[in-house]
Amino acid sequence: MFALTGFYHRYFSHRTFRTSRAMQLVFAILGASCAQRGPLWWAAHHRHHHRHADDEQDLHSPARHGFWWSHMGWFLTPRAFATDLARVPDLRRYRELRWLDRFDAAVPIALALLCYALGAALARLAPGLGTSGPQMLVWGFFISTVALFHATVTINSLAHRYGKRRYDTADDSRNNAWLALLTFGEGWHNNHHFYPGSARQGFRAREIDLTWYGLRLLAAAGLIWDLKPVPAWVLARAKE
Repeated sequence: MFALTGFYHRYFSHRTFRTSRAMQLVFAILGASCAQRGPLWWAAHHRHHHRHADDEQDLHSPARHGFWWSHMGWFLTPRAFATDLARVPDLRRYRELRWLDRFDAAVPIALALLCYALGAALARLAPGLGTSGPQMLVWGFFISTVALFHATVTINSLAHRYGKRRYDTADDSRNNAWLALLTFGEGWHNNHHFYPGSARQGFRAREIDLTWYGLRLLAAAGLIWDLKPVPAWVLARAKE
């Protein structure tokens, strides 16, 4: 979840902080392991969503297309498979990111094989644990990947319907504390749609944003820098 929210979303999609090219590749690989396609696809699609949120061109607006389509149907359609590189001019110049985008199944397959190999090794070296290659594959890859996907897309299907609206935005985005806990801070969705340029989505101290805390730790370690804050004028525009 942190790889998606911190790297695919707040870094690749919105560029809310800076890092080195080497760490950028590490972030891209971690994000690709989630099996939600490549970093360029994810960023290009998300930028399109912000430009057309809840209008006819938004592929996963629940107001336009209904719950199940916004939750998962759009992800499975041929129309959504292509990566529009015109939307990511800042990222398409990196050959390694283009490779990950073209072969987006490579990292998930490698992770699945690694899970199986780990389970098989544990069965041989520590049989008392009662694990095996198939068991580790099912729980370590398939179940966790499916659970992660459904948690992620609740922001499409639920955070545009249920919650509070602090800001008057052109879309129907809402803040939802429960979704924020489930998705490491992404549930502060109305905040994000009003000002997507901040690395922090829980704009206030009481709004738990686990991704923001993780990014602060990475910044303290010197792995990332220049985290973009929430400007004072944004806080001043809030409706109480």
